[in-house]
Amino acid sequence: MPHAKPLWTPSPETVKNTTMTDFMSRAAERAGKPINDYDALHAWSVEDREGFWTLIWDYCGVVGERGETALADGDKMPGARFFPDARINFAENLLAKPGTGDALVFRGEDKVNLRWSWSELRDRVSQVQQFLREQGVGVGDRVAAMMPNMPETIAAMLATTSLGAVWSSCSPDFGTQGVLDRFGQIEPTIFVAADGYYYNGKTIDVTAKIGEVLERLPTVKAALIVDYVGKSVEAASRIEKAHAWDTVLSSRQPEEVTFERLPFDHPIYILFSSGTTGIPKCIVHSAGGVLLQHLKEQQLHADIRPNDRFFYFTTCGWMMWNWLVSGLASGATLLLYDGSPFYPDGNAIFDYADAEKMTYFGTSAKFIDSVRKAGLEPMKTHDLSSVRVMSSTGSPLSPEGFEFVYSGIKDDLHLASISGGTDVAACFVLGVPTKPVWIGEIQGPGLGMATDVWDDDGNPIEGEKGELVCTKAFPSMPIMFWNDPDGSKYRSAYFERFDNIWCHGDFAEWTEHGGMIIHGRSDATLNPGGVRIGTAEIYNQVEQLDEVIEAICIGQQWDDDVRVVLFVRLAENVELDEALEAKIRAQIKTGATPRHVPARIVAVADIPRTKSGKITELAVRDVVHGREVKNKEALANPEALELFRDIPKLAS
Repeated sequence: MPHAKPLWTPSPETVKNTTMTDFMSRAAERAGKPINDYDALHAWSVEDREGFWTLIWDYCGVVGERGETALADGDKMPGARFFPDARINFAENLLAKPGTGDALVFRGEDKVNLRWSWSELRDRVSQVQQFLREQGVGVGDRVAAMMPNMPETIAAMLATTSLGAVWSSCSPDFGTQGVLDRFGQIEPTIFVAADGYYYNGKTIDVTAKIGEVLERLPTVKAALIVDYVGKSVEAASRIEKAHAWDTVLSSRQPEEVTFERLPFDHPIYILFSSGTTGIPKCIVHSAGGVLLQHLKEQQLHADIRPNDRFFYFTTCGWMMWNWLVSGLASGATLLLYDGSPFYPDGNAIFDYADAEKMTYFGTSAKFIDSVRKAGLEPMKTHDLSSVRVMSSTGSPLSPEGFEFVYSGIKDDLHLASISGGTDVAACFVLGVPTKPVWIGEIQGPGLGMATDVWDDDGNPIEGEKGELVCTKAFPSMPIMFWNDPDGSKYRSAYFERFDNIWCHGDFAEWTEHGGMIIHGRSDATLNPGGVRIGTAEIYNQVEQLDEVIEAICIGQQWDDDVRVVLFVRLAENVELDEALEAKIRAQIKTGATPRHVPARIVAVADIPRTKSGKITELAVRDVVHGREVKNKEALANPEALELFRDIPKLAS
């Protein structure tokens, strides 16, 4: 049943004071016509992309030469070029508007707690820049990092991009082969790594892995080993080409940072697909595209302002790290955290929010659901009065998750469910601070993004499930895939389904409020009897039950059709008996439809997930069907796949 009232509605005073409202008045001046609400603003932003993105450049204060042309070949996907005459430097923009307080605050579980001022950040960038120059790093060279989400990672990225070199990172929990599957493709000149990390109270030394990786990356001229667990100096002394970060910095005096201004579409980041169906794709993003998209999303949609305290729980192997660090360009203080968000007692991030007066609390749908199932009620135990926005991504946030944020975390904040991807380093749909929040819905399409939902025949649809598409080019489309000289892999990934239309691979639906529901990945969509079902619709029902911690669902080929198979990880001391199976089926049938009810329900001890925490439906489906999973290194817990092999219940 649709809910008659929104969960949250911004007050008139709140709406008036948002950056979005201020921008709306500037847009009306630029457009020469009234623009009185978000829907009108969005319509103008996709009708006049040249005017809109030029206004974003000016309004957000991009540093650089803009040039006269805002968009060339705008009707081509791929092929459109935004600001083809512009010259910018990404790092220069991130360091151009220092706030008045901290630049970076860091917590590494309960082991490390530190903060850097803006001048300290700039000094570290200068020292690393000097080292990189001495190693011959220049425009287009790659610097690869296996790092936790810590201040040194940001300093190294800024030093890299200040020179026009390209940054790529993963988290230190990747196995050796997982690191090589990524960085081996891009042939880095410099390798940056921490000596270890902390997780769930444990200290993990990765210096042996650093040595293994360097032995198999012949293009690396030098490695920097950052001290985090006290092993960097010893490791640097025995690993060929390695230098201890602290030693390198202490021997160089900070100087003025210099910036190499380059074209708008110069490569800035190489991000990687999850790699669960083969070797990861190397997705190359442009400096200008990432900068403009992030400025728009953070200043307008997230309402981030100078000196805000900006947090997102992320690792350096997830695009949300790249999104987070762009907050420096708005003069925000970045609150960094590395480690388990539940160590030691589930309150670590809420303790952090309370102590540091967090204003933007970014996390995952899984985190919110885990807090709810743990019985925590942060609104009763923590002072979260500073938090204006809570953001959720990584997977669809369930209706119960929406409700819990307002009942258990804070009853007056802007809950922004957001969705985009590594492929675009940005969002297709996200929060709108001037609009109400409706249960289970992402509020609306991003400005400048011609987001839509199409049926299989390429017709726009509303109130029905279909493919998430973008019908016009946007700045943060990838420049290319690495090692794809003719662009065939790139075109196949996004433009094969509909010609000249970005097809993202999400199964989505517009709502009556102009919002969107994401029903999961379309390549994991279930098709029993030819009816398309999104897996998120099933998870939203079954994970309401206290007996179920989490679930994963696949379509199993059976009897010339597809049958729905549901795997559940159960709470402690709970068994999957006939009564619980009946309860699960009844919950799904009542909350969704009879077609969503699984043909088989199987209890498992663990569910495989990627390093960024996403469950891997396709890998499970391959195991169930006896197919090889091509890249287990992409998984955080690959051993869990064996739990799905040769299950007797699925043989009949």
